[in-house]
Amino acid sequence: MKPFKVTEGVFQVGGPDMTAPEDCCFFLVDMGRPILIDTGAGGDRRRFLNNIEDLGYSPRDIKLVVLTHCHIDHVGGAVFLADKYKIPLAIHELDAPPVEEGDTRRTAANWYGMTLPPTRVKNHLRGERGVIEGGASPLRWMHTPGHTPGSISLYLDNGMYRVLFGQDIHGPFYASFGSDLDDWGASMRALLDLEADILCEGHFGIIRPTSEVRSYIEGYLRNYGKL
Repeated sequence: MKPFKVTEGVFQVGGPDMTAPEDCCFFLVDMGRPILIDTGAGGDRRRFLNNIEDLGYSPRDIKLVVLTHCHIDHVGGAVFLADKYKIPLAIHELDAPPVEEGDTRRTAANWYGMTLPPTRVKNHLRGERGVIEGGASPLRWMHTPGHTPGSISLYLDNGMYRVLFGQDIHGPFYASFGSDLDDWGASMRALLDLEADILCEGHFGIIRPTSEVRSYIEGYLRNYGKL
């Protein structure tokens, strides 16, 4: 599967059918300042680099990597990007310690038979909401705990659609992750309030239009008894 344009300024550049089976779906956002949302586990760097080059980018064009949470299928590739290209990383402060300590349990690296070297994260996102400046439309983030304590979701308005990056809405939820179903339920209701037109989900790809995004989120809320 080739990288593709989701909508203006949003491209899927990685995922299990695109880079490596253990990867999450991850995205390049360019509203004037190219930003990568998640990185996959990092097992097939060449394919990822080819994908962004196919879209006309170089890894040196990427100004920031935003990590939606600390699990290795989302953060593993960040180690290579930070080391080789000096791209700064950002993650919520509550999920920063497992990455910076190389904790194989809290990053779920042990699930994949992998290790994560301790990796410095330059930008610790603090609080409940924030804005990543740059370009014609800012990329906004909100703290959406539940899957992990420091999970975040991001969204932008590109003039045509509201695009939501809601990674791992589906879970799973384990004590070893620091999961909390009550927090997750509140997070999902906050995402519903955004009324996004397009959902870029961490493992199930692109969901649209608004009615299908709502149905997808409500389906999981119903499954877990939170609706």
